[in-house]
Amino acid sequence: MTQQDNSQFRIERDSMGDRQIPSNVYYGIQTLRATENFPISGIQPLPTYVDACLIIKKATAIVNGELSCIPQDISQAIVKATDEILTGKFRDQFVVDVYQAGAGTSHHMNVNEVLANRALEILGDEKGNYKRVSPNDHVNYGQSTNDVIPTAIRIGGLLALSKTLHPALEGAIAALENKAGEFQDIVRSGRTHMQDAVPVRLGENFRAWAQILTEHQNRIYTASGDLMVLGLGGSAAGTGLNTHPLYRARVVEVLSQLIETPLEPAPHLMAAMQSMAPFVNVSGALRNLAQDLVKISHDLRLMDSGPKTGLKEIQLPPVQPGSSIMPGKYNPVMAEMTSMVCFQVMGYDSAIALAAQAGQLELNVMMPLIAYNLIHSIEILGLTIAALTERCIQGITANRERCLAYAEGSLALVTALNTHIGYLDAANVAKESLETGKSLRQIVLERGLMSEAQLASVLNLEQMSGILPLMAESKDMD
Repeated sequence: MTQQDNSQFRIERDSMGDRQIPSNVYYGIQTLRATENFPISGIQPLPTYVDACLIIKKATAIVNGELSCIPQDISQAIVKATDEILTGKFRDQFVVDVYQAGAGTSHHMNVNEVLANRALEILGDEKGNYKRVSPNDHVNYGQSTNDVIPTAIRIGGLLALSKTLHPALEGAIAALENKAGEFQDIVRSGRTHMQDAVPVRLGENFRAWAQILTEHQNRIYTASGDLMVLGLGGSAAGTGLNTHPLYRARVVEVLSQLIETPLEPAPHLMAAMQSMAPFVNVSGALRNLAQDLVKISHDLRLMDSGPKTGLKEIQLPPVQPGSSIMPGKYNPVMAEMTSMVCFQVMGYDSAIALAAQAGQLELNVMMPLIAYNLIHSIEILGLTIAALTERCIQGITANRERCLAYAEGSLALVTALNTHIGYLDAANVAKESLETGKSLRQIVLERGLMSEAQLASVLNLEQMSGILPLMAESKDMD
């Protein structure tokens, strides 16, 4: 047998005993046990979630150093280690599966161990010498998984919103408004119940979508306000055990500076630890957005259907061949992708709702699932909206002739006759037009229901499809 080279390993010890750890890795014994216990999905923590944990560890190291809770040299080494990882180093050291120990202890210790071992190297020591820098006693001083992880979900959510989703929504809204102006003079047949309806402006379809997204963005901003209230400092059960009296307020102040977002301590640390309501609230706002995004993506597909046997009122830009067997076929793939992502977000929301109610007594142990699903939902929605905007919305063109032909041929134009000839006579005109193929105009004139001049004025597509401005209430009204 070949003798094992012990230089490739170091020995680490926890409360369960000793284990060999590969000498080149920065994680430690508790992380190793977690990788053995949870070979579940192969999905590792999201980079944004890791960033959130690192930023928290940086803030706590700064504050605990200021308050002399840990030595200054160790505080500075932990801060330097977090900065290195935040700039891209050692990212492969965060290896615990998303589906892991309740509350997120395994991931939390993964972060603590990596920072401790890198801090040791910065101080000129060897990895694993936890008597000098301990994952628990120094990196995690005054903290617990139970207050760090719910804080990390909040910080991760805020980072994902500011970096991914909100910029994407702003870009989509601007692109839709641009298309609204470009298509404002195009009249098309409206459709309700998938049947012909009164004419509308194509530009107003796009403007309506822009307004829908604007309102969703406002809802998300409102919901995300809950993420700015932090329970950090609650320690193990919300009592603040083993924390300095000044720590709670100061660490939130430092975190606010690090992420450039106004944060505040929770009024009751135990409540902040137990309730997952802030995450459910944000997730619900994301689900609401996803549902309308599905509707918009389906509308785009319908309006682009064809090219010969569908509506083909608009042309979505072709971005790739659409068939392995049918030459010349192009599919609305960006809209299709959008719907699939939105369905996933809706599923994540359901899982978050289930996980949020599964806490007992002082702690919710389903936080790892909530963390992944919430942050992933924000990021995939943001990336999806950005891709849809760039590779679809910005390149949409209109088929003016097709839109006008549908608008002029719609039986729903008879609606404009209601106030002139009455609903029943208008319905009879529509019925005869459908049965005989005669135009509405011809039948109305044949029946002597209106003069030619009256009819020309009433069946004016430009006028019928106009959007009336909101009228200010008169001051003279009673």
